[in-house]
Amino acid sequence: GNSSAAAASCTNSAIQDQLFAKGQLTVATDKPVYPPWFVDNKPTNGQGYESAVAYAVADQLGFSKSQVTWAYEPFDSSYAPGTKKFDFDINEISYSPARAQVVTFSDSYYDVQQALVALKDSPIVSKHEPADLKGYVYGDQVGTTSLQFINSQIQPDKTPKVFETLNDVKQALGTKQIAALVTDTPTAEFITTEIPGSVVVAQFPSTGEHYGLLFAKGNQLVTCVNKALATLKSNGTLAKLTG
Repeated sequence: GNSSAAAASCTNSAIQDQLFAKGQLTVATDKPVYPPWFVDNKPTNGQGYESAVAYAVADQLGFSKSQVTWAYEPFDSSYAPGTKKFDFDINEISYSPARAQVVTFSDSYYDVQQALVALKDSPIVSKHEPADLKGYVYGDQVGTTSLQFINSQIQPDKTPKVFETLNDVKQALGTKQIAALVTDTPTAEFITTEIPGSVVVAQFPSTGEHYGLLFAKGNQLVTCVNKALATLKSNGTLAKLTG
């Protein structure tokens, strides 16, 4: 039919043809998933910011909680090209022009500021001017914008150590294999509750980075999801969920 007319209608019945599985919204994320984005490693419980956002978007699109199905998608494969076994993925995936060539992103559902986490007895806690920051050994999770941030913004003398999972990065900090890690501020704040003696040293100025819901390239459902996000922004829901 007429695509602009179809785009204008975001009723539940109008979007059925765009769904991975009719009658349900299929949302993907990694496992394990971490606070404060998810709680108790259960995307289905509606707790934690990303779980709550997924259900709020679903609600805007006319799905009940029981009509939301969660699928598993490793972070690293999420932004690879090709068909997807989900409608959208929610997993702290930052928009980037390179990624957007092969997948489609929604508008921002979270504006990101990166932060620096270290042990409080580390010299970095008192010495973290831009020139000082180059001298430390960093670690981060493979494929993340935090790792890119270290390389492009901090530009350390030593190549950062790269780990498979965030848990591995946290362990490396705890055992002093690395002096510091970089991650988004909510994750940074949560990590300090998990690793004894760790602190958020500093928050970096915003680079305009943001998280978007990720779709297969060209998936038309993004139009209606953006409409849902705009509503959730204007009615205060997103602000309330971040609080």
